Amino acid sequence: MAAARQGRAGGPRAGFRRDAGEPGPAVPQGLIRAARKNGQLNLAGRDLSEVPANVWRINLDIPEEAHQNLSFGATDRWWEQTDLTKLILASNKLQCLSEDVRLLPALTVLDVHDNQLTSIPSAIGFLENLQKLNVSHNKLKNIPEELTQLRHLKSLFLQHNELSHLPDGFGQLISLEELDLSNNQLATIPSSFASLTSLVRLSLAHNQLKNLPAEISAMKSLKQLDCTKNQLETISSELASMASLEQLYLRKNKLQYLPEFPSCKLLKELHVGENQIEVLSAEHLKHLNSLCVLELRDNKLKSLPDEITLLQGLERLDLTNNDISSLPCALGNLPQLKLLALEGNPLRTIRRDVLQVNTLRNQIQLDISNYGSLVTAMTLPSESRINIHAITALKVLEYSEKRAAVIPDEIFNAVGSNSVTTVNFSKNQLNEIPKRIVELKESVCDVNLGFNKLSSISLELCVLHKLTHLDIRNNFLTSLPEEMEALIRLQIINLCFNRFKIFPNVLYCIPTLETILLSNNQVGSIDPLQLRKMDKLGTLDLQNNDLLQVPPELGNCVNLRTLLLEGNPFRTPRGAILAKGTAAVLEYLRSRIPT
Repeated sequence: MAAARQGRAGGPRAGFRRDAGEPGPAVPQGLIRAARKNGQLNLAGRDLSEVPANVWRINLDIPEEAHQNLSFGATDRWWEQTDLTKLILASNKLQCLSEDVRLLPALTVLDVHDNQLTSIPSAIGFLENLQKLNVSHNKLKNIPEELTQLRHLKSLFLQHNELSHLPDGFGQLISLEELDLSNNQLATIPSSFASLTSLVRLSLAHNQLKNLPAEISAMKSLKQLDCTKNQLETISSELASMASLEQLYLRKNKLQYLPEFPSCKLLKELHVGENQIEVLSAEHLKHLNSLCVLELRDNKLKSLPDEITLLQGLERLDLTNNDISSLPCALGNLPQLKLLALEGNPLRTIRRDVLQVNTLRNQIQLDISNYGSLVTAMTLPSESRINIHAITALKVLEYSEKRAAVIPDEIFNAVGSNSVTTVNFSKNQLNEIPKRIVELKESVCDVNLGFNKLSSISLELCVLHKLTHLDIRNNFLTSLPEEMEALIRLQIINLCFNRFKIFPNVLYCIPTLETILLSNNQVGSIDPLQLRKMDKLGTLDLQNNDLLQVPPELGNCVNLRTLLLEGNPFRTPRGAILAKGTAAVLEYLRSRIPT
């Protein structure tokens, strides 16, 4: 508050351009007032092309109501109110951020993902308390050196930008625990990465890396490393010494052999599919005592060694689309194996001694019954991008992260007479729900259409009468059709990060709902009497909306086990009550019901 008090006492700081007379997008005063009290301001999805000046000056300017009403109560003393610590500007149309961001030195969270930013202001270096910075899904071409001054930064999200290089001083971010640089144009990584000794998760996926610097092995805390889809031909031997590593993704590279991992005693998942690996030997396996998942699909393996039995904890083994013609009988001695994917290999038969091993009998028989002749499974070129095994054995139809505007007909054609229970079309560019989804109405119960560009829900979705779980978060939805009332088995619906200004009335008419996730929208009110009738509703997430008041009658919804209301501009319940949990909030609300 020291900076805020100084600004209020001395007026605008020298050199600051106030822009008081310039027109700008309006921010509801209720949100500004709430932000002064709880330190959080969410302006996501408001079509902002610029950040209003009063947002940058929220810590400095005297509130308008102070000029109009000098009889403040103890709870309304603006000079005692908190500085802004969390600012969300995601999913807008911002092309730049003002250097005035320096006027918010108390920020711990700054989220500007999904905008049109081409740069980050150098003033970012003044946010010395920042712990989380999300500038993903923008158009950044470089990172200012000043960003490396953020010594308290724990999470940094830079994925889906146009970065071709990083500052040499990147290693100064000594507190960093999570770093996502995926989907950029990086060809090299600074050697200073060796100093990121607190890093737990690192994603370098979908870049242009030809090698990883040996210094990366100094990251002694790293548990998850994702290098999917680069141009890696070899892996530094130093990488194998990373003792904390639990998940390693090397898919879609140019590896010709599997590295040895003598020190990776904790490695649980190893994903090296879609490379050019020809040999798997005992040396590659003997140290992987903790391995649960080994994914080797789409390589050039001709055989599997008997030493596969060294992996006693192995639960999933994916050998899809290799050149394996026979399996070792030792494969039957893996007691934990639950999934064995073999389609796309020239297996003419499976040895009877493998079939007779109890631990594998069911799974191998499943493969045979589903694929008939394993020789022809997954070998047709037209089906090369379709996971037939997922459809037939796992009952999953997946076509996600393709940036597709439509789902190709061949994806639906591949289902054939199979019963699909799960559909995942998330992270694409869909403007409408695929009409052919109606073909799955007799079996599908879980649909994920999140992270697309849907602005409406078509009636095709409303006839999926067995649907229990629907995920349509991160779209452009403002309403739901009344026809969704026909989804009489729906239990979970995720509507987070959309554009709802009104709580969808049709949800009140689906009595089977157990979980409603509606955070990060602009919902202004709810009907507690309708909610009370939903006796199965246990979780209601309304965080970061525009609720100006919480109706006391909501306290009668005693079936709610989780009620999340943080980040709204209401005055009561106060933050101290919200922090006590759902039971305390409901009790407080009941105490406020007029008698």
